[in-house]
Amino acid sequence: MSRPVYIVDGARTPFLKARGRPGPFTPVDLAVQAGRPLLLRQPFEPTAFDLVILGCVNVIQDEMNPARVAAIRLGMGENQVAFTVQINCGSGMQSIDTAYRYIREGSHEMILAGGTEALSHAPLVYNRDATEWFGEMARARGPLDKAKAIADVRPEFFSPVIGLERGLTDPITALNMGQTAEVLAHRFGIDRKMADTYADESHHRLAAAQEEGRLRGEVLPVFDRDGNVHEVDDGVRPNSSIDKLAKLDPAFEKPFGKVTPGNSSQITDGASWVILASETAVEAHGLTPLARIVDTQWAALDPRIMGLGPVLSSTPLAQRHGLSVDDVDLWEINEAFAAQVLACLAAWQDDSFCRDILGYDTAFGRIDRGRLNVDGGAISLGHPVGTSGNRIVLHLANALKARGGRRGIATECIGGGLGGAMLLEAA
Repeated sequence: MSRPVYIVDGARTPFLKARGRPGPFTPVDLAVQAGRPLLLRQPFEPTAFDLVILGCVNVIQDEMNPARVAAIRLGMGENQVAFTVQINCGSGMQSIDTAYRYIREGSHEMILAGGTEALSHAPLVYNRDATEWFGEMARARGPLDKAKAIADVRPEFFSPVIGLERGLTDPITALNMGQTAEVLAHRFGIDRKMADTYADESHHRLAAAQEEGRLRGEVLPVFDRDGNVHEVDDGVRPNSSIDKLAKLDPAFEKPFGKVTPGNSSQITDGASWVILASETAVEAHGLTPLARIVDTQWAALDPRIMGLGPVLSSTPLAQRHGLSVDDVDLWEINEAFAAQVLACLAAWQDDSFCRDILGYDTAFGRIDRGRLNVDGGAISLGHPVGTSGNRIVLHLANALKARGGRRGIATECIGGGLGGAMLLEAA
């Protein structure tokens, strides 16, 4: 049994740049802020869903299984089954893929699938020696034992690191994500000016989309506990220029690295949801689909070159459906790093790479930059890790409708050496 599966609606919060302290919203706060107005505008009750799936990587200790917590806070009922998925940067797309498969196979009719992340709430982490010392202090009995424990203290025990820093370092290769982008920049000849030019373009595209109202309905305002309203992705720099970006120092490989804070994705908080429905649910509730999910593909590769995940996942997807590069009207590639996106574009145009790695006789081809991330990407609006895969699918569906496109692919690299891709067709 294989039934059509539709994206019928979706919404997200503005992506809010982390500024060195916990932001105004936890992961569940963000999911609720995005979900409440989305559910209010539907012609059915929140209890009509069969399932809630939510991607989240940095789950905080007060919100275990954030999918379930969010579902209850959204008024979806105590009987609502909800679970959380985690596949690093692919978590928000994994929630959609899991929902798609349930509906396609006939076990569910309508699912709320999302992603949420509050990177500004990443915990502080003590090293192993410090943790053992705190344990020694807790076990000390009497003044003498405590004095002995205090004598073992070291100043570095009180210098925790941000958990996010550890989380963005691959445990197999010991490379952080920025260093993997440097590997790709070296392999495909991506220079600093190319990376900065791409980043500048991302900011100007997002600024234009905001100014022209192209994100209206997709990005919904959120309200914090102090009464402040947050209406737009606040990491965008409308006055960005290549000259300004050129003044920034390399972040990971000084002094000659190509990856800087200016041409990398931003550390950000945000949430996104999409509503998936079967044909039966569409007819029962009188819904108007945005797009149909045609197929999905996941891939795995060497973690040192994890940034090529979009190439290894999207190309088999296109091959399976007989699509050339020109048959895809719009592409959304999550902008982890400018050098990483540019390396993917270069790989698709490299005859030897496409022949040896992808099994093509010649290069897959050149993706027209006018079809890629048309309203900006993670460099300008941020990359809340568990959310981004959901956002790019939602935006692709909206962009296909707005621009009259027929097909689109949303794809992303995933920390740990994975890639995910989703093929949509306009409904």
